[in-house]
Amino acid sequence: MLTSSAAGVYVICPTPFESDGRVDVASTDRMVEAYLKAGATGLTILGIMGEAPKLAADEALAFTRQVIATVAGRVPVIVGVSAAGFAAMSGLSSKVMDAGAAGVMIAPPSTLKTDDQIVSYYADAVEAIGPDVPWVIQDYPLTTNVVMTPKVIMRIIEQSPSCVMLKHEDWPGLDKITALRRASDAGQVRRVSILCGNGGMFLPFEMERGADGAMTGYAYPEMLVGVVDFINQGKRAEAHDLFDRHLPLVRYETQPGVGLAVRKYVLKRRGIIASDTLRKPGPKLSPETIADIEWLMQRIERS
Repeated sequence: MLTSSAAGVYVICPTPFESDGRVDVASTDRMVEAYLKAGATGLTILGIMGEAPKLAADEALAFTRQVIATVAGRVPVIVGVSAAGFAAMSGLSSKVMDAGAAGVMIAPPSTLKTDDQIVSYYADAVEAIGPDVPWVIQDYPLTTNVVMTPKVIMRIIEQSPSCVMLKHEDWPGLDKITALRRASDAGQVRRVSILCGNGGMFLPFEMERGADGAMTGYAYPEMLVGVVDFINQGKRAEAHDLFDRHLPLVRYETQPGVGLAVRKYVLKRRGIIASDTLRKPGPKLSPETIADIEWLMQRIERS
């Protein structure tokens, strides 16, 4: 089971598709093994970058079961169960936990506008999934349009003992990490794991502010692992040097709308998945964009 001591790099997995749009079973196994070889301490599936809304319910469950079976207990697997209604959330959560998931991740719906609405929503979500299921707050206001202050996050943590992690994706958000860590250090709130997203765009600084690692899906996950390890070893210069080598591609990957297409293209070029297909609706990369990506990859791999 997922706990508040979780740390390292939980790679956000895309859902590999064949060129005709079917879920690619062989690429799924290869992707899982590649991420574990890169040093992942966990995997997260059916997130925003996993095209979860484009999967039928039976596909989502089959994909979850396959990933968990391939992992075979080597690392924890977190499953995104965000849904428009609590019945769907409850049903999926129950099934993935029965399949062997370590915990679930829940993003707030964009309809929430006030602090009290946010706190109440998560109370209802915990009731839906059950109080014994470890779960992750996904704080991604750039996509959800829901702004959670440190005080709101602290209220959610305190009302739900089964909340064990914050997936931090606010931008700018470094001071939010600092505020939460100061509060937990002072005994004002229970300490939970903080793993950071946003493609790793601010990872070295997030680690230095007290984050426990990354939960994102950059196409070179070994960079994420290396940065986290260097920071934990007190090797700040080495961490930033490694990060800076990859920063141009990290930045290119974080472009809204096209980022997943870029990531899948790189994963295909690296032999990790067979096709860079996105399910419709989704962007297609222009020849010019592909040329940019190829240039960025060449710079990384020759340095």
